[in-house]
Amino acid sequence: MDRLSNTVRPYAWGSTTAIPELLGIAPTGEPQAEMWMGAHPGAPSLLTRITSPNTNTSPDISSTSSTGPGEPTPEQPLTDVIAADPERELGRATVEKFGPRLPFLLKLLAAGAPLSLQVHPDLAQAERGYEDEERRSVPIDAPHRTYKDANHKPELICALTPFAGLCGFRRPTEAAEAMAALGVDSLKPYVDLLGAHPEEAALREVLTAILGADPEEMAETVKLAAAAAERLGGAHAPYARIAHHFPGDPGVIAAMLLNYVELQPGEALFLGAGVPHAYLDGLGVEIMANSDNVLRCGLTPKHIDVPELLRIVRFEATDPGVLRPEASPTGEELYETPVDEFRLSRFDLSPGAAPVDLTREAPQILLCTGGTPKAGEFGLIPGASVFVPSGEKVEVSGTGTLFRATVVV
Repeated sequence: MDRLSNTVRPYAWGSTTAIPELLGIAPTGEPQAEMWMGAHPGAPSLLTRITSPNTNTSPDISSTSSTGPGEPTPEQPLTDVIAADPERELGRATVEKFGPRLPFLLKLLAAGAPLSLQVHPDLAQAERGYEDEERRSVPIDAPHRTYKDANHKPELICALTPFAGLCGFRRPTEAAEAMAALGVDSLKPYVDLLGAHPEEAALREVLTAILGADPEEMAETVKLAAAAAERLGGAHAPYARIAHHFPGDPGVIAAMLLNYVELQPGEALFLGAGVPHAYLDGLGVEIMANSDNVLRCGLTPKHIDVPELLRIVRFEATDPGVLRPEASPTGEELYETPVDEFRLSRFDLSPGAAPVDLTREAPQILLCTGGTPKAGEFGLIPGASVFVPSGEKVEVSGTGTLFRATVVV
């Protein structure tokens, strides 16, 4: 088991206070959006492994290290640790199912402003899109590149504080009522379309029209809609807040097509392929398949590939499906999802309770979000995390809250 040192990403939408408050450190004044835990090549976690004098179960992966048995090696990226011996770190079943890489990325996510309105492809779509852009020699770092890899990107967000977001299309009649209540003449064509077609066609036509509108005309529409939403308040207030951060952006109007959701601590949302969504405000634990594939719909200055977006989006009204964890006799509270790349659960540990054995033939990351629990010999505080290789004995005890991230094999 290894304590992790993790990178905090300073994206512009990040909260300046939420992650520092959890970690118990002073804010820097700059946005601190995401703390990454895992083996993503963009910012892999670092670890310091103790070499064993008598076994080879914790190998020194540094070819240049001069440390002796029983001493810590220099900090190593988790990517390098896994690459040195994938079966030892991940387990044979994980490697056979997902390849020699950690298939998930765990994060602390702190939104102080809306993230972009976006969707993710399914696995087949990602594979085709990636192969197509590779064949056309689109540079991987090109601003107009859509597919960064050949993987899908399902994700789960679990609220640590009250957490606001948009998730999936609401019924066209509900969206039409919300738009009509604003009394903005330039929204009337969208209102009419939402009421005049079957559900899928209505949503497709309106989103297509919003994204294809004249930019100057749309900017004026957003300005008027935001002012009306500010006056009305209540259910319209979130759109005024979104417009404050993205004045003139067509994504403000597109957001009115979606379900607005407020999660309470412990509640979660699962975001599957083709489901439009955006996080708006709050702190949560997020887990996702290890991918960077995002197709944006709005609330962003970045490239929007409208034809590909319209091909990927699932135009169907859905309930956002707020998840609450299911308890087990061991005290583990599991967030059920339909994917195998990740499995997220939570433990609320009580003083004096017996230790809980979490040993598993699969890789695990344990994250503390409250209290001072122990994982093996490691004492943890909020924000601290450890990597547990497949099959390594691990018990948790003490008082506090731990999230457990692993895979389904």
